[in-house]
Amino acid sequence: MGCFNFIKVMMILFNMLIFLCGAALLAVGIWVSVDGPSFVKIFGPISSSAMQFVNVGYFLIAAGAVLFALGFLGCYGAQTESKCALMTFFFILLLIFIAEVAAAVVALVYTTLAENFLTAVVVPNIKKEYGSQKDFTQVWNSTMAGLKCCGFTNYTDFEGSPYVRKNGTFPPYCCYDSVNNSFMEPCNNFTARNMSVQGCFKQLLYDIRTNAVTVGGVAAGIGGLELAAMIVSMYLYCNLE
Repeated sequence: MGCFNFIKVMMILFNMLIFLCGAALLAVGIWVSVDGPSFVKIFGPISSSAMQFVNVGYFLIAAGAVLFALGFLGCYGAQTESKCALMTFFFILLLIFIAEVAAAVVALVYTTLAENFLTAVVVPNIKKEYGSQKDFTQVWNSTMAGLKCCGFTNYTDFEGSPYVRKNGTFPPYCCYDSVNNSFMEPCNNFTARNMSVQGCFKQLLYDIRTNAVTVGGVAAGIGGLELAAMIVSMYLYCNLE
């Protein structure tokens, strides 16, 4: 019983941490949804890159809600020794684990498919919003300045955008000279084509691959914690009378 009580206490403490993390993510998600530019200003270009591909505010709210519910179920199940709550906790965590593994496989094997899908979603938004929608334009400017990239695929993403129609040129980031660390002006079609600044999606992939050990370590750590939580919840479930 000493081992059971120790594991029970650890389960409660661990899930209290998950509960608090969920609450924090909910708060940040609401913040991002209400005031996205200030979030980008604080967390930099990587956060702004993410905001091009997913609605970060809604994503954080959803993730926070799931963690909030998991933390509550784990704490409640361990504290009250409720088999129903522990089994629900186990199955939700199992579904999340399977979904993460599937997403990782798809991301690794079908990178081109993911790029084509995102291109079909993101590029039309650039052509429609860049130069007319202030927050959208600011987020993209932060991304391109931080990652030294241009558009989602390249400078052609901006053709027909409000910015190009108004100024007659492409954003200066599309004419960045990395050798001289300067912007070539005017950033017209000829200059942008010759500079061949890489799109932000490929630049982001490059940065992720450059830090593959860190990314892989974090992913493995999260997966290990999920497996440990599933094992502990099943242990408590099986040892309850």
